[in-house]
Amino acid sequence: MQETPKFTPILLGSDFNVYGMARSLYELYHQPVKAFASIQLAPTRFTKIVDLELIPGFSEDPVWIDSMRKIKERYRDHKEPVILIGCGDGYAELIAKHKDELSDVFICPYIDYDLLKTLNNKERFYKVCDKYGLPYPKTRTISKAEHDSQTVVEQPFDYPVALKPTNSVEWLDVHFEGRKKAFRIQSREEFDKVLDAAYANGYKSDFILQDFIPGDDSNMRVLNAYVDQHHHVKMMCLGHPLLEDPAPSAIGNYVAILPEYNEAIYKQIKDFLEKIEFTGYANFDMKYDVRDDTFKLFEINLRQGRSSFFVTLNGYNLADWVVKDYVKQDLVDQPTVYGNQDESKHALWLGVPARVFKKYARENADKDRALELIRAGRYGTTYQYSHDMNLKRWALIKWMNHNYSKNFDRYFAENKG
Repeated sequence: MQETPKFTPILLGSDFNVYGMARSLYELYHQPVKAFASIQLAPTRFTKIVDLELIPGFSEDPVWIDSMRKIKERYRDHKEPVILIGCGDGYAELIAKHKDELSDVFICPYIDYDLLKTLNNKERFYKVCDKYGLPYPKTRTISKAEHDSQTVVEQPFDYPVALKPTNSVEWLDVHFEGRKKAFRIQSREEFDKVLDAAYANGYKSDFILQDFIPGDDSNMRVLNAYVDQHHHVKMMCLGHPLLEDPAPSAIGNYVAILPEYNEAIYKQIKDFLEKIEFTGYANFDMKYDVRDDTFKLFEINLRQGRSSFFVTLNGYNLADWVVKDYVKQDLVDQPTVYGNQDESKHALWLGVPARVFKKYARENADKDRALELIRAGRYGTTYQYSHDMNLKRWALIKWMNHNYSKNFDRYFAENKG
């Protein structure tokens, strides 16, 4: 255990991202972490490691910035540095938007708002990819105006196609029957139906229509990076997802990640992050395309992901980087850490019970490797933590695992089969 930290972390949110970051901090310092959120979510219930304070409406302005001004006054005379960490797209965006006003009291390890608005919009992100030579799937943008003015929207790719909202924050507030986080569209009829329903129910931003890269979940890769305040990449950890959640509201959420080392991917992403002068946490999703032997980028998330605890699990404590950067100030002369070179230290991250992974993951050599790690006891989850267990949390975890099993039985054939 390290010494008690000379800083105070504040997390925003109450989901898996928050619990994963709180657990990473707790494993270092054995201190509970303060968090603020608009609603209580299951991952942070019945826990001793997250001190959660709820503020209704906290997820959006003006409530968010009004509340943060009050929270600022509570910490204004705080002797130790206070680090503000947004554990979700919306919170990361709000911190960046108001960074100038907040930075007199809080450390805000985020890029400027203009760059954030470029990178967290898929349409603009792909233009940046073009500029820096990063591959991504063949793409066409569909606007609300185009949809409203045409009887039939042009669809240039063969089915199936991928369809995703460009504005993930706005999409959270759009609800209709059949809504999904992202769609794999099988027919013209389904394509038209989804567009009609989305725009009829309040969505105003664009959609990204993409050529569907063939292959199952095991063709995906996820990369987490930390970039210091001087825009130098200090840590990169690549993961190889083997299974994704099939539930409509959670499609694209990884539930099994095997650590992987890939020098070419590391170099490509490091060069990109340093050229755009990034800072803070970055999380990339990409998929291997057998047709041209490339890994194609889907998006960049400007925060750690819900499955990013796999980084801590494999020995690169996710929370420690921001502490080293802004509090200890000892990252400047440190070389970049490229994760997972030593296979003997690999650990499998799971977001579902091992029995669900065994049943649904595609049979291949990577699954065989994952099963070896399970047999050896070298695996773990974000939310099941032996140092944070009580009867209520044990029952909650049982309930969550039951729901995961039920969702896989119900949705896997339809959305992932």
